[in-house]
Amino acid sequence: MTRFANPNRFLRWSGRLLPWLAAATILLFGVGLYLALIASPPDYQQGESVRIMYVHVPAAWMALFCYVAMAGAAAVGLIWRHPLADIVAKASAPIGAAFTLLALVTGALWGKPMWGTWWVWDARLTSVLVLFFLYLGYIALNSAFDDPGRGARASAILALVGLVNVPIIKFSVDWWYTLHQPASVIRAGGPAIHPSMLWPLLLMAAAFTCYYLWVLAVRVRGEIVAHKIRALRLRQAYG
Repeated sequence: MTRFANPNRFLRWSGRLLPWLAAATILLFGVGLYLALIASPPDYQQGESVRIMYVHVPAAWMALFCYVAMAGAAAVGLIWRHPLADIVAKASAPIGAAFTLLALVTGALWGKPMWGTWWVWDARLTSVLVLFFLYLGYIALNSAFDDPGRGARASAILALVGLVNVPIIKFSVDWWYTLHQPASVIRAGGPAIHPSMLWPLLLMAAAFTCYYLWVLAVRVRGEIVAHKIRALRLRQAYG
């Protein structure tokens, strides 16, 4: 993997992959949304409001996935000073924050007809809100220093400390009494969702994942080019 972590090599390989990622994202979203909004049946209890699930659940999954990816890249940058690791962590943060905000908003839209309220200080909801603030804190801390290296190190420490929130989010519905329903897809006894709802959900999850990889590649490429421009300007300024 270290061969692909060279910035110049990453630019070459990502340039070839971007069209495929874009095509896969568009195709998966098209098929997933058709199955989720048109082909899949309404829930016998929740009715048509269950269709929010096809956006809410993948967004929540990606909120956690992006944070783990961001923290992993930050750890690599902090320990081994890898040239691309800090860039990947920095590029992942806004995408993960957007997924987390989407999960919170769609969760509120889903919670109103199901629970009768937009928000409760439920263990799952509160820990996801904390995750959103961790993303914002990482973004703010990363850009708070004049020296990009110091900002990357400080934000990496915050990201690693915030990892403790990930298992809390995952297992909060098992550890405490919450209004939020327990896991129904990834669980010991297998999925508890009918295949007519499970497949659209998985397709939407794949679409969200491809979208993350697509946008991440674009953002990392932009950061690499920006670093090159800054380096050239510094050389010109100091002769």
